[in-house]
Amino acid sequence: MAIRNIREFGDPVLNKPCREVTEMTPRLRELVEDMLDTMYEANGVGLAAPQVGVLRRIVVIDVTGEDPHILINPKIVEKDGEQTGSEGCLSLPGKAGIVTRPNHVVCEALDIEMNPIRLEGEELLARAICHELDHLDGHLYTELVEGDLMDANYEDADEEEAPGGEA
Repeated sequence: MAIRNIREFGDPVLNKPCREVTEMTPRLRELVEDMLDTMYEANGVGLAAPQVGVLRRIVVIDVTGEDPHILINPKIVEKDGEQTGSEGCLSLPGKAGIVTRPNHVVCEALDIEMNPIRLEGEELLARAICHELDHLDGHLYTELVEGDLMDANYEDADEEEAPGGEA
């Protein structure tokens, strides 16, 4: 498919709420494929449609690089526990911050075929789900950062240890 431009911090589209998807069209299928390609190209673990300039309630997440999740109209229905850690975002390249999120979440959504699904996540997957769903409501992790944003040093970290690229 295609690599799309990732909108960066300061772009007004990142602060707008997204519309629900009512039907899966060929154009939206192409968007989902492009989002996956864009996320992998940028070494991220998640990407929300507004990050590529589309105000629709669609996110893609893959914390392992081998198990992509496509979530249409997702919502968190359960959350518990707590984790605090470094978080980054493809819309704020080179930056990271300390954020507290639930350690466990259950998300209900539709898959690419518009069938209902449930995704349960802990640790990094829970963080990624929360982070990406925030994007759909026009919120960035910077609103939750404890302290200041830091320069992310990915060169010295393993890819999995980097602050999520996007989670």
